Amino acid sequence: MKLLTPILALLLVVLVVNSAFIVREGETALLLQFGRIEGDSANGGSDYKPGLHFKIPLIQQVVRFDRRMLNLEAQPERYFDSGKNPVNVDFFVKWQIENPALYYRSFGADQLQTLANSRLTPIIKDPLRFEFNSHALADLIASARSDITERVRDQSNKAAVSLGIHVVDVRIKRIEFTDEVLDSVYKRMSAERIRLSNNLRSTGSEQAAKINADADRQVQVIKAEAERDAQLARGEGDATATELYAAAYGKDPDFYAFYRSLDAYRNAFGSGDVIVLDPKSEFMRYFGESKGEGK
Repeated sequence: MKLLTPILALLLVVLVVNSAFIVREGETALLLQFGRIEGDSANGGSDYKPGLHFKIPLIQQVVRFDRRMLNLEAQPERYFDSGKNPVNVDFFVKWQIENPALYYRSFGADQLQTLANSRLTPIIKDPLRFEFNSHALADLIASARSDITERVRDQSNKAAVSLGIHVVDVRIKRIEFTDEVLDSVYKRMSAERIRLSNNLRSTGSEQAAKINADADRQVQVIKAEAERDAQLARGEGDATATELYAAAYGKDPDFYAFYRSLDAYRNAFGSGDVIVLDPKSEFMRYFGESKGEGK
C-alpha cells in the first residue's frame, strides 16, 4: 500500500504532463486522435495557435507545422519565348501553410516541406512556361517580368489552395541564354565587331588619303611660292648686278672688259678640260697685251 501511493502519484504527474502541450510562436498545430483531426473549440477551428493547450494523454497526438514564410528554390528550367528562343530560367517561391488541416491531408506531417515543395514545383512551372511562351525575350527582360510573376502567383494559388498552401510571391532570379544561343550571340557579336572595324579602317584610309593629298598639295603650293620668291630674288639680284656692271662699264670700259675676260677665263680653264685656242684670237687678246706690256 505504501508503494502504491507514490506510483499512483507518479502516474498522475505523467498523465498531467502529457495532457498539456505548447505551440510556440511561428508554429501551428493539429491534434490527432486515432489518425483523425480533432477540432479546437477554443480557437473555433481545427488548428491550434501559439499558446498552452491540452489533450488526452496516450490517445491524442500533436502534429506541428511551421506557419512562417517558407522558401522554394527550384532548379533552373528551360523555357522558350514566343520567338522559340531557349532560355534557362532560375526562380524561387515564397509560400505559407494557410490551412493546416488540408496540408496534413495532402502531405501528412511533412515537417521539412519536402513533399510540399515537390508538389508545388510543377504548379509554379506550368503557368510560368505558358507566360514565357507568350512573350518575346526582350519584353521578358525589359518590363514584363513583374506582370508575369503576378499572374503566375495568382494562377498557382488557384491550384495550391486545395493543398492548404498560399503562394505569397514568385520571383525570377535569372534569365540566361542556353549554350547554343550564347555561341550564336557571340558569333553575331564578333561578325558585327568585324564589320564595324572594317568600316572604321575604310573610313580611316579614306581620311588618310585626303590628308596625304592635302599635304602634297600644300607642299606643291609652298614649293611653288618658294620658287616664285626665289625667282623674284634672283631677278632682283640680276637687275642689281646689271646696274652695277653698267655703272662700272660706264666709268671704265677697259677695266670692265678686262674683268669680264677674267671671269670668262676662270669659267673656261677651271673645268680641267683640254681647250685648244688660237693665241691670236679675240679671247686670248689680254694674254698677248699682257705679254707685250711686260716687255
